Amino acid sequence: MWLAYLRERLSWILLFLFLIVLMTFIAYIDATISLSSILYIAFLFVIIFLIFVFIRYQKETRYYKSLEDWENSLDITNIAAGNSPFEKIIEDSLDSQTAKLNHMIDQKQTALEQEKDDLLSWIHEVKTPLTAMQLKIERLEEDTLKLQLSYEWLRVHLLLDQQLHQSRIPSIENDLYIEDIQLDKLIYKEIRELQPWCMEKGIGFDIDLKKNELLSDAKWLGFIIRQLLTNAVKYSDSADIEVKSAIVEGKNILTINDYGRGIAVKDLPRIFDRGFTSTTDHTGHAATGMGLYLAQKAADALHIQISVDSELARGTTFSLTFPEQNEFVRITCM
Repeated sequence: MWLAYLRERLSWILLFLFLIVLMTFIAYIDATISLSSILYIAFLFVIIFLIFVFIRYQKETRYYKSLEDWENSLDITNIAAGNSPFEKIIEDSLDSQTAKLNHMIDQKQTALEQEKDDLLSWIHEVKTPLTAMQLKIERLEEDTLKLQLSYEWLRVHLLLDQQLHQSRIPSIENDLYIEDIQLDKLIYKEIRELQPWCMEKGIGFDIDLKKNELLSDAKWLGFIIRQLLTNAVKYSDSADIEVKSAIVEGKNILTINDYGRGIAVKDLPRIFDRGFTSTTDHTGHAATGMGLYLAQKAADALHIQISVDSELARGTTFSLTFPEQNEFVRITCM
């Protein structure tokens, strides 16, 4: 700050030095003026000027130091009040700009909340004809047509469900309810929903749960498992999907293993990124790139660690490592 201040006041300093040199030069060429007296006066002027610069530095930089320490947020309460007319101009400009920005943010937030409410309302309205459609599909007698329509209905249902949870992700902490969960019931429920898809693709499930009880949020854990099972079914054909749980180093680990197309090594670090699909196949499925991203977001809120191990053309294994029981104290206190 010292160097910046000296550069700012450089013209004043140069003017002062010029006047000192000029006064000394005049005393030097004018024999009637005592040079020693002028040098003494010049010395006193320099001392007084240095004291003056130090005092003005402390006073004039107080406001700018607070600006330098400001975190560039819209909270300007920590900025010191301006004293000089120019500081007042800056202060008034900052007040005006932050007020406008806060007003714009409030408007955007209101519009975003309205859009979110409209989306949720639309999803719930669409669910009504979807439910009616499901009932009509179940009454069909032709098995082939029934299976095909059930599969298409399931695709629409999963997309709506994903969109519904995507809109709730930002406020997931307010939606958590930690309770004892029977893992087998949760998994069987998710598998039953995927039954038409699995039947069409000839996919079965091999389930082996060494640890069946755990603490978590049933709705959001179900959503995470649904995304992983959906991925496993989507990229598998005529093969069993293994769902297993075990206790490893005191932690419950759930693995979902498929023998589908697998994931390229270069894609593994990016599969949880928003909107990422694949760099190896852009023609097979109309993937949105949101399923694993949302699953990771929900898992973070539940303190669940998701890891993946995959080999191209050999299959993929997703692992969910659940937190120890005492770690949920932090979640329930959110």
